[in-house]
Amino acid sequence: MPTFEFEIHNNDVLEALRAGGSHKVFKDEWADTHFIEFSGTDETDARRRAERRYPASQGFVIAGVKEV
Repeated sequence: MPTFEFEIHNNDVLEALRAGGSHKVFKDEWADTHFIEFSGTDETDARRRAERRYPASQGFVIAGVKEV
């Protein structure tokens, strides 16, 4: 299976830091981009796996993806 590198950050954490606070659940480091690899049968499958682990409903944003 091909591997894809996703650029992921948490917008809720970023907004909390900008407001002078911290997020109640996630560490401040999630305001910065993390580069996380997921494998899948194709990019869509890998993205599905990434979104399951880092859901938009919890503030996570996938800002980019590339095959590695």
